[in-house]
Amino acid sequence: MGQRIRVVIADDEPLIRAGIRMILTSDPEIEVVAEAADGRAAVDEARAHAADVVLLDIQMPVLDGLLALPELRRTAPSARVIVLTTFGERENVLRALEHGGAGFLLKDTAPAELIRAVRAAAAGDAYLSPAATRHVVERLASGREAARAEEARGRVAALSERERDVLALLGEGLSNADAGRRLHMSEATVKTYVSRILAKLGCENRVQAALLARDAGL
Repeated sequence: MGQRIRVVIADDEPLIRAGIRMILTSDPEIEVVAEAADGRAAVDEARAHAADVVLLDIQMPVLDGLLALPELRRTAPSARVIVLTTFGERENVLRALEHGGAGFLLKDTAPAELIRAVRAAAAGDAYLSPAATRHVVERLASGREAARAEEARGRVAALSERERDVLALLGEGLSNADAGRRLHMSEATVKTYVSRILAKLGCENRVQAALLARDAGL
């Protein structure tokens, strides 16, 4: 077995932290290296333990998740941040993703899904595929103003037709493998397209590209 995925759990509710820890430690390739009850501690623990993934609650004392996220990106840049949320925090989720979050999970996410999300984030992928997540993103995108949609369409216009096809599937939350099957391309080819798309659009990750795809109406 190779090096385990190092995870920090940041949530101000001890029972939630305990539940997440129990789920994650059931996977022998995941190690929970620290817990934090507030955003400041999350930043400190992620940096101190060289975390690969941080599960970050939005509503926390001292420093909430929205303020902790850009600081995490600055002081622990190798850590991938997955935001923990509920359906009632849609606008907060949008802000978190726009600040470079690697994805988000609902707090009632199934255990297997939580593990998949951590694995995906650690591999450099964004976790946007579950139906519940797509539902939240759709609702977020539906509230965007016309100016954002126009700006998104302008950015997408720089892509080739094939790149737009790949971007549209990112907007649906498909993985590289699933997108490849849909487009009759290899997973490696899709990965190359994704890297090219992110560079052209100026997006940090797949989540931001997916939101842009939704804004552009793909």
